[in-house]
Amino acid sequence: MDLAHSLQISASEVSEALNRCKIAGLIDAEKRKVHINSLKEFIIYGLKYVFPVEPGPIVRGIPTAHSAAPINDQISKGSDVYVWPYSQGDARGQTIEPLYKSIPAVVKEDKLFYELMVIIDTIRVGRVREVKIAIEELNTRLKHD
Repeated sequence: MDLAHSLQISASEVSEALNRCKIAGLIDAEKRKVHINSLKEFIIYGLKYVFPVEPGPIVRGIPTAHSAAPINDQISKGSDVYVWPYSQGDARGQTIEPLYKSIPAVVKEDKLFYELMVIIDTIRVGRVREVKIAIEELNTRLKHD
């Protein structure tokens, strides 16, 4: 299965994203190998500035950030619930715009991708303790060999 199909985006969007990643030094020149340390650095320190988030109105959707696994397994349940808007979602909470509009549909089919997006949203919107947990989870999943 190719990347465009699995992410429900166009092949040209994948190509443009890979070119940007190459220029930014997140992948190698052949677009085959991810520079894990650079990617982690960008996610931890840069993503919230490039893709800022401001929680919105209460809607039906799919839980994200500290409202979903693996983060919600490690914190006490608070009153804030964050969701990506999605009509087929099973939760209600404050809107967090996903990094890309197809993410809510894609994560229904891919548990690991869902966990990674939850971790990323926690880094984007979380409090200090939640962000620390998210960084630990990110490091667990993106080990450098």
